[in-house]
Amino acid sequence: MRTAYHDQLDAIVDDLVRLTGMVQDATSQATTALLSADAGVAEQVLRGDAAIDALRNDIEGRAFELLALQQPVAGDLRMLIATVRMVADLERMGDLAVHVAKVAQLRVPEVAVPPDLIPTVERMAAVAVHMIGSVAEVIKNRDVDAARSVESDDEEMDELRRRSFRLMLGESWAYGVEPAIDNALLGRYYERIADHAVSLARRVVYLVTGEVPTALDG
Repeated sequence: MRTAYHDQLDAIVDDLVRLTGMVQDATSQATTALLSADAGVAEQVLRGDAAIDALRNDIEGRAFELLALQQPVAGDLRMLIATVRMVADLERMGDLAVHVAKVAQLRVPEVAVPPDLIPTVERMAAVAVHMIGSVAEVIKNRDVDAARSVESDDEEMDELRRRSFRLMLGESWAYGVEPAIDNALLGRYYERIADHAVSLARRVVYLVTGEVPTALDG
């Protein structure tokens, strides 16, 4: 009976990693749609969000079932509590990827990102995708040291967001109000993906140590 129980716990972790990969793919695809004005890829992201939501609900349901039926303690209890919170973060990250895809879709056949901002947006997207991938490894290996390293990526994301605002508010900005609004929103979406990645990493620290970190640098 306990062997089956631990198999179920392991399966939940495996599916958490799979869900994280799905969110990473959605973020990457949304960025491709954004920077290439590809309506078809944007539509794939929108359609794929249903699978992310379904897996989130499935993992959450199994976690609640184990909480109710097995009355876990110590590390197992922390793992299931963390799981319920992590799937909510991952679903929100998937929703943010959808928001990026919708901006891309709205501006087709034009590229929503003006040329001056493309390098910054490309880097923001790369940092976001890297952070999600790092989180998948952190969840899989319960690696506290790797979890702490996610914070430095978030600092880069914050600086990139500030850089984008400096460009949009500078005297050389020649693209008008509508692109500025689009790109302010895009920056926010990528920044929030990064924030959720940090939240996920902190939950792994809680899972492993039993302590709730307010930061990952100590």
